[in-house]
This record gives sequence, C-alpha cells and structure tokens, in this order.
Amino acid sequence: MEKPQLDPIDIRILNELTLDARVPLIQLSKKMKVSNTLIHQRIKKMRESGILETATYKLDPWKMGYQTSAYTQIMLENSKFHKEVEKKLENVNEIVECVNIAGRYALMVKIHAKNNRHLRDIIYEKIHPIDGVEGTNTTISFESVFVRNVPLEIDEKY
Repeated sequence: MEKPQLDPIDIRILNELTLDARVPLIQLSKKMKVSNTLIHQRIKKMRESGILETATYKLDPWKMGYQTSAYTQIMLENSKFHKEVEKKLENVNEIVECVNIAGRYALMVKIHAKNNRHLRDIIYEKIHPIDGVEGTNTTISFESVFVRNVPLEIDEKY
C-alpha cells in the first residue's frame, strides 16, 4: 500500500478535526490563515483517498448503561468459517469492534454489556452458537486509559 502524501497543511487540518470534527470549516480556515476553498479541497482529497472516513459522535458506554467491557478472542473450527462468522458477529449489537488476529484465536471482539450477566449471555447465547466457533477466551476491561488516532507527524524513516 502506498504511503499517503500529507503535507503540513493536511496534518494541521487533521489535527484540528480530530480535536473537534464539528468545527465550522470557515472557522478552521481563519484559524489556519488559509482560504476556505483550500480547506474544502484538502478535506475532499483526504476523504477520496480514504484517510478521512466519517465524522461521528463518540458515545460513553458507561453513561449509556454499559458497565462491563470485555475483549473476547474467538477460536474457529476451521479457517473456512472466517467470513461467515464475521458476518454473524456484525449482527450482535453489543460487539463494537471485530479484528482479525494471529495465533490460535482467529478473531477478537470488543464487547460492551450492561453487566457481567449480560456479557455471559452475549458470549454463550450469541457467539458460541455461531457455526464455526470452537471456543472463546474473554478478558474483562476495567477501563480504557486512553484511545487515540495514529500519529500525524511526518516521519520519513518508515
């Protein structure tokens, strides 16, 4: 995959948008001392290249009543079940992220549940019955210390 070409203006735009994705672009252009048209063009370019995906609100699971968070690793009976299992996991609303991983476990999901009993029900009643799932290993998360985007510095070393 080709490394995206980001110049200092692109990086400043991305830094500002990651702080507040709702900032009016005219306000951003004034803050950066560049034209509003330039801001719009750069954002359009970054959307088209896939660097910028979507601007969304981040919900606080705890304040929404989800007091238990966990990471569950999923073993598959056979790698041929991979895509089918992923599609079924996507239909479990409490699963907020699913990643492919290396090792004995093929997938890892992040789950938000109302409490430990709810987590148990998600694992035993929604994940285990999926055809191709051999077993799971779950680690409860006490809290997220931080979550951040990838670094935005220009680093030519890699």
